[in-house]
Parts: sequence; C-alpha cells; structure tokens
Amino acid sequence: MSVTVGAFEAKTHFSELLARASKGETITVAKHGRPVAKLVPYAATDVREDARRAVAELLAARPRMTLGGLKSQELKAEGRR
Repeated sequence: MSVTVGAFEAKTHFSELLARASKGETITVAKHGRPVAKLVPYAATDVREDARRAVAELLAARPRMTLGGLKSQELKAEGRR
C-alpha cells in the first residue's frame, strides 16, 4: 500500500511513518503537492553476493570484449610515447 503525506505532516509524525514503512508500506512525501521523497521498507542485501554476481557477469562478458585487434601490450606502449 502506498500513501502520500505532506512535508509538515511527515515531520510531525515521522516516528509513526517509520513504523508503517517497517511493516511494508511505502510513503511518498510531497511538498506543495509535488512528490519530493519516498520512505520505503528497508531490504537488507548481501553486498558480497552482489559483488560475486558482478564479477561473474564481467568474466562472462570478457571473451566478447575486444580492443579492435590490438593487444594490451601495444596499447600500453602507445600510452608511454
């Protein structure tokens, strides 16, 4: 469920809004009728798992990466000139 509250109300009832968000509710904070922030439930993530997934994706893409026929040693030597 999602609800929109004004900035003043959010400031006044912040603890209550935190409790609601912790129970799964999404709260949009608006200023002068325009959304400016969103209070969402916290979802803990395993950073190590994200890193492992990113490395696996890079390694899988590595064979498709080319340097236009150049070797890394040639590029290194060109950069030193």
